[in-house]
Amino acid sequence: MADTKNIVLTPEGRQKLVDELAYREGEKHDEIVERIKEARGFGDLSENSEYDAAKEEQSQNESRINEIRQILANATVAEAGSSRDLAVSIGTTVELVDAKGKKTSFTIVGTTETNSLEHKISNESPAGAALIGHKKGDEVEVVAPSGKSRTYTITGISR
Repeated sequence: MADTKNIVLTPEGRQKLVDELAYREGEKHDEIVERIKEARGFGDLSENSEYDAAKEEQSQNESRINEIRQILANATVAEAGSSRDLAVSIGTTVELVDAKGKKTSFTIVGTTETNSLEHKISNESPAGAALIGHKKGDEVEVVAPSGKSRTYTITGISR
């Protein structure tokens, strides 16, 4: 990762990365080493697709290990604030309602934790950036990259 910008993680996101790192350095590494040993037993390495696949997997695993190490070394963990006077920040779940009464909710997370299937949006996304710092009851205008604008009312904020 040549990108040196500040990476922000929730405590849960940091723990996921720590767990993934431990898995990749331990169990995953051992599995790959075993596959390489087995593939060597098949004979000529120049024509051994099992060996090539195992070496490629080893390379990808090492790349991901290095990426995780860099993220963890440069990341700031968002600390939970007090629940009194709660404003939208990284790690909070925000409940919104649009002008038509449609309700939705998102958890604001750091860029590396974004997962639309789990309703986790980045603090750097248009919606995340627009919501940061606002409080329950505030109306927030979110402008999509396409230029379309929507107004939401914050109906709830929780940690």
